[in-house]
Amino acid sequence: MTINTRRQVVIVGGGTAGWMAAAFIAHITQGKLADITLIESESIGTIGVGEATIPPIKRFNRLLGINEVAFIRDTQATFKLGIEFVNWSRPGSAYIHPFGAIGAPIGRTGFEHFLTRRRLEGHRESFEDYCLNCVASRQNRFRTPTNDGSALSTLNHAYHFDAGLYAAFLRRHAETAGVRRIEGKITHVGQHSETGFVETLTLEDGSQITGDLFIDCSGLIGLLIEKTLHSGFEDWSHWLPCDRATFMPSTRTDPITPYTRSTAHKAGWQWRIPLQHRTGNGHVYASGFTSDEAAAETLVTNLDGAALADPKFLRFKTGRRKVAWNRNVVAIGLAAGFLEPLESTSIHLIHSELVRLLDYWPDAEINPLLSEQYNRVMQTQYEGIRDFIILHYKATARDDSDFWNYCRTMAVPDSLTYKIEHFRASSRLVVTASDLFQPMSWLSVMLGQEIEPVGYDPLADIIPSQRMNAEFDAMRTRISQAAQAMPAHDAFLKAMR
Repeated sequence: MTINTRRQVVIVGGGTAGWMAAAFIAHITQGKLADITLIESESIGTIGVGEATIPPIKRFNRLLGINEVAFIRDTQATFKLGIEFVNWSRPGSAYIHPFGAIGAPIGRTGFEHFLTRRRLEGHRESFEDYCLNCVASRQNRFRTPTNDGSALSTLNHAYHFDAGLYAAFLRRHAETAGVRRIEGKITHVGQHSETGFVETLTLEDGSQITGDLFIDCSGLIGLLIEKTLHSGFEDWSHWLPCDRATFMPSTRTDPITPYTRSTAHKAGWQWRIPLQHRTGNGHVYASGFTSDEAAAETLVTNLDGAALADPKFLRFKTGRRKVAWNRNVVAIGLAAGFLEPLESTSIHLIHSELVRLLDYWPDAEINPLLSEQYNRVMQTQYEGIRDFIILHYKATARDDSDFWNYCRTMAVPDSLTYKIEHFRASSRLVVTASDLFQPMSWLSVMLGQEIEPVGYDPLADIIPSQRMNAEFDAMRTRISQAAQAMPAHDAFLKAMR
């Protein structure tokens, strides 16, 4: 058996997923293990609403050798320190899920335990006061982090960008690396009569494309993974009832905020994503609780700039493909599953799926053990993100609509219940190293959604109150001073340009 056989890799679909896959695989295989062909049709188009990311996007860009200044310029990008959640725990409430550190341990005991201890001793304060990402966001300030151990070293960021421009940016990168693009619609998928492996794709003009490994980036339709291989879909809509979105751009407004905003409405939520040249807006909603017309009206009424287009609509079902790597087909992006963009995970999941594919890059025989392990790993990641998103809906005091009454009272996965119970009982954050969202993310959302612990780690009582309070005062002062010294986000972007 030949292990390092050169593979014919065929990517079905362009857009963000397709061109991320093409650029990434071309870069990693260095033209030695794969000949890559991407098939897309301009007449089909892409969804193209994913414009907000989380910090791992920086690793993806660095791996490809992408220059940040060129990236910011060519994709009309802005910086993102976190996500502001408005009206989620109750109307009028607001908190930020930051990407940077929150507080610091005192001794060996985590910051969250001292925060609970202080609250139980009568201090009423927000975790945001102890997070530079949060304080800077509230002041519309930004700068890149330092590595000097100061408060600035606790910063972390991601980006907002135009998804269509990002796909075009990656296309140039991929084609420079040798990826071949073919324009056309697929009319027939040829499979091996015994194994069911995909062998050929026939295009509308009659031409045929053969391959060894097929990457399905065809979006929600799942042309290969579902329509051809019938891999099945695990439906999570009973936990995440939003099943539609309406979206439209509006004129940019100043200042350009360094964070995404998610505002809860009566039957869903609205995103606001600030770019250099415009603002991206959308309303994710549950069709069982409101109409398309009412959802679009809610979106238009709550724009903070002039509309640049009419609302578009998208239907979806939250969940994941039961088998994301089936035979010689690997689903990437929306073809593998859909999780609403509440925590900006869509582009990250593409990145993660590609990393895992390269971790288990198939041999000539495509050993089924590789696909089995890939599917196990991705199932765990999808379920972890699913639970984090459900938390926002479940942990609410809202009772002002049928939608929120449903969410507040619904049963949730045992894995999420376990995390909530631990935090409520003892301020402990039950997170594993493999989870995408780490302790500070869970802490900010649990506190932001008003889950208040009744206990904390007893070891926190070792520290005298005087020392604890002095440490908190010092943290708050360092963060406030560091934020004041940061430039405005607009000024930072202008300097880069």
